[in-house]
Amino acid sequence: MLLHIIVFLLTFSIMEFMAWFSHKYIMHGFLWNLHADHHKKDHDSWFERNDAFFLFYAAVSIGFFLLWQNDILEIGLAIGLGILAYGIAYFMVHDIFIHQRFKLFRNANNRYAKAVRRAHKMHHKHIGKEDGECFGMLLVPLKYFKK
Repeated sequence: MLLHIIVFLLTFSIMEFMAWFSHKYIMHGFLWNLHADHHKKDHDSWFERNDAFFLFYAAVSIGFFLLWQNDILEIGLAIGLGILAYGIAYFMVHDIFIHQRFKLFRNANNRYAKAVRRAHKMHHKHIGKEDGECFGMLLVPLKYFKK
């Protein structure tokens, strides 16, 4: 049981790096055509092509659940749940808190919340594929905690 908790926490932590990596090198790289609409202020729809990226991580998470269910990988459940938990956290922070796709958490005003907003605002300052910064989500560089 302790191993599963450690694997879950480790997977959740590694997902921050995976989010940073895929955002910087995939979304702002060869799949920019799917991510570009996220950097535009006017959308034709509530949905963005960028939303398709969640399908990849959902499939990976489900894959680990299936490996566990079929007795192929004992820690598959812990890995799958770690990916799922990070996906939920990412959705809550990015889509709900920052972009206000649902009008929740509007009054969060602590130091961390302000830093997350500042970092993401700096990321969206660059509307093109290049010259981006702050590609992560939950780990915010210290400079954004300062006013």
